Amino acid sequence: MAALSLPGPPRVTDDAPRIWVDADACPGVIKDILFRAAERTRVRVTLVANQWLRTPPSRFIDALQVPGGFDVADSAIVERVRAGDLVVTQDIPLAARVLERGAEALNPRGERYTADNMAERLSMRNFMEELRGAGVQTGGPAALHARDRQAFANQLDRWLAAHAGRA
Repeated sequence: MAALSLPGPPRVTDDAPRIWVDADACPGVIKDILFRAAERTRVRVTLVANQWLRTPPSRFIDALQVPGGFDVADSAIVERVRAGDLVVTQDIPLAARVLERGAEALNPRGERYTADNMAERLSMRNFMEELRGAGVQTGGPAALHARDRQAFANQLDRWLAAHAGRA
């Protein structure tokens, strides 16, 4: 008699899509959402930073500490990311690099980076950098609000639903 197999959470395999987090600038509340999602869906989440990071005890969550330096964490993510993975970052040039590798990118406010919006985002980023270089005060990003956290959680859930069968 064959054993009855009930559907359960997806198994974690090395070739399963995973989530990479540019963790140096990722807000704590966004990391918490990712940690809960990792446990709930058994998707691997890796935080990458140039400092030691505390992560909850989990076989689905780990941290990769890289040496300090310009774009070292970004390069570590790009070296490891595969098509179908998700990268959480506020860094627009990093998002462009991972899109080129076939991965998806999402910022902590729940805005997806896509091939369609990347040129505009890079252009705006470069313009703002030029203004700052000329001494113009451009201000920083607005505070993260509840609606931003909800938008992030919604986009994350969409990615998880689309990739659940491949995990």
